Amino acid sequence: MISVNASASSISVNVNLILILNGNNFKDWKENVLIILGCMDLDLALRIDRPTITDEGTLDEKRDLEKWDRSNRMCLMIIKRGIPETFRGDISEVTDAKEFIKEIEKRFAKKR
Repeated sequence: MISVNASASSISVNVNLILILNGNNFKDWKENVLIILGCMDLDLALRIDRPTITDEGTLDEKRDLEKWDRSNRMCLMIIKRGIPETFRGDISEVTDAKEFIKEIEKRFAKKR
C-alpha cells in the first residue's frame, strides 16, 4: 500500500501538470484532466454512475459506494482547481464530477 505522504505528493505533482482552462483550450484541458485522473486511478466517478444501495446493502456495495464517493470528491477538487473561479459560475453547485465536466463542455467546447 502506498503511504499517505507519497500519495499526497504524487497528487500534488500531477495536479500541477493540469492546464488552466482559459476558454480557448477546452479540448486540451479536458484531455489533460482525464489522462491525469486516469493515471492517478481517481477516475472511477467519471467512468461509472454512482452506485445506489439500500439500507441493507452488503459490505461490498457499501465499499463500492465509498470508493465512488472518494473518486467523485477528488475529481471535483482537481477539476475545479484547473478552472478559474470566474468560469465556474452556477456549475459550482454541481456535485457529480461527470456532470460538472458536461456543464463545462456546454460552455467551452467549440461548435463544429
